[in-house]
Amino acid sequence: MLRRRSDFFVFLDSSFSTISEKEEEKEEPLSPYEEYLQVLLQMKMTSADQFDNLEKHTQWGIEFVEKYTKFVKERSEIEINYAKQIRNLSKKYQPKKNSREEEESKYTFCRAFLTTLNELNDYAGQHEVIAENLTAQIISELSRYLQELKSERKSHFHDGRKAQQHIESSWKQLESCKRRFERDCKEADRAQQYFEKMDADINVTKADVEKARQQAQMRHQMAADSKGDYSSYLQKFNQEQNEHYYTIIPNIFQKLQDMEEKRIERLGVCMKTFADVDRQVLPIVGKCLDGMTKASESIEPKSDSKQVVEAYKSGFEPPGDVEFEDYGQAMKRTASESSLSNSREVKEKSTSKSKGKLWPFIKNKNKGSGPEDFSHLPPEQRRKKLQGKIDELNKDIQKEMDQRDALTKMKDVYVKNPQMGDPASVDPRLSEIGQNIEKLQFEVQKFEGWLAEVEERMPSKSDTHRRSGVYETQNSTTVSNNCAQDRESPDGSYTEEQNSETQVKANPNPTPPTNPTSTTPEFDDEFDDEETLPTIGTCKALYPFEGHNEGTISVVEGELLYVIEEDKGDGWTRVRRNEDEEGYVPTSYIEVFLETNAKGAMTYI
Repeated sequence: MLRRRSDFFVFLDSSFSTISEKEEEKEEPLSPYEEYLQVLLQMKMTSADQFDNLEKHTQWGIEFVEKYTKFVKERSEIEINYAKQIRNLSKKYQPKKNSREEEESKYTFCRAFLTTLNELNDYAGQHEVIAENLTAQIISELSRYLQELKSERKSHFHDGRKAQQHIESSWKQLESCKRRFERDCKEADRAQQYFEKMDADINVTKADVEKARQQAQMRHQMAADSKGDYSSYLQKFNQEQNEHYYTIIPNIFQKLQDMEEKRIERLGVCMKTFADVDRQVLPIVGKCLDGMTKASESIEPKSDSKQVVEAYKSGFEPPGDVEFEDYGQAMKRTASESSLSNSREVKEKSTSKSKGKLWPFIKNKNKGSGPEDFSHLPPEQRRKKLQGKIDELNKDIQKEMDQRDALTKMKDVYVKNPQMGDPASVDPRLSEIGQNIEKLQFEVQKFEGWLAEVEERMPSKSDTHRRSGVYETQNSTTVSNNCAQDRESPDGSYTEEQNSETQVKANPNPTPPTNPTSTTPEFDDEFDDEETLPTIGTCKALYPFEGHNEGTISVVEGELLYVIEEDKGDGWTRVRRNEDEEGYVPTSYIEVFLETNAKGAMTYI
């Protein structure tokens, strides 16, 4: 407080020095009373000027706080918009809920990208935290403080204006007392001079002299009273003036100075908070960036390439060498493309049907979902599909069993506590679940049979090679077939031999074969033989088959057909409906009844 008053004294000294300098410039010296009045006037004007300056400065300070608040608010809006855009970006590239995205998730680079998106989403959350903290810790605080600051400033300047008005009012009253005292003194002097004049005049009556004397005395008394009032009020004014300039005004200035310092200090705290809000989220932002870095480091190119190999591995072995076909010798024709050699002479026909292609060049014509046993797929892909189907069925069985266990427990509770429910009400649902489990178990057995057959036919499990004999009149050569799966099915798809599903039974009334002695192997993919093949048994269609592709024949469920060529390991059986209609059907779609004598007469080389 003393320091502030000393500042104010310095201010007064400077004001007095300014007044003194102005007085020195005057040529005529002033009386002490006039000098005193001049000082009072200058002090009054100086005080008013300082209030005006302080009012302008404090108003500017409030406007600066409002400007800084607006700056922080705009920064908060930028953070919110940035976080929103980052979240939208992360959401836009999130994997969709479809089979392709799920398939891609097995690759390390896809998982790394997904982790990056998740970390980016968390990164956006930190910018939202920045916006929230800026709003709560700075914008809200400064808005509330601005209201308090405006109210406090208004109160201080109101007190200053009130004190200024009071001292000005006292000054006016003092001036009024002074003028009245001056006037009364002048009237007393005139009355005294008039009395003395009347008293010296011998022509004036005694009564007039007495009257003049009384008038002079009265004027002197009025002057004395005015003097007393003026002296009393002057003492009072000096006291109030001293209090005004040394107590009231310094206190108001001190409050304004404290208010200004608090404003500046509050701005400094807000600016520090502005930086701290960003600094507080840096550790979490760093963790987000570390997560992105870790995700990028988790990418394994070799593992991803192995995934591609596993995804598209067919399970076939490379085909054997293609033999040279010498068309220069009419009696010689070499077997190719994994088909068996024909012992008879084959005549060249312009209308001959196309032969099978080697498996690397086969185009799968079945673009739909394919048969239930996935026989249209290569062995390895078929094995994976069958295994996946079995896993799905086992999960469904487990769910049904869990429901059955829960219902069984509920039924036990109802039996022990009949008031809670009727035990018989659970039986229909238990029966339904039991039927569902049986159906699912039957499906599992069916797919497991197909899976076991595929695994038996895989090169890693069965490395046996079928060999076809080439019977020629001039010389004989042996063509080794690498694998049974290398044959192309008539519809251009890859199939397996369905041993587990084909029921081989003996027909009690076999149909006599047309040519039982004919056991010579034929070409698998050609129907332009000179003679029709003999029947070796009958078959019954278990499922309908479209037979759109060349070399196949359509059948309906329950239809009876003649078997003219048994399945040779490629999953297809050659059948005949009548003398003009014959072709291949999937072995898994039919139930074969082979003739005992015909089956015994057939020999595979």
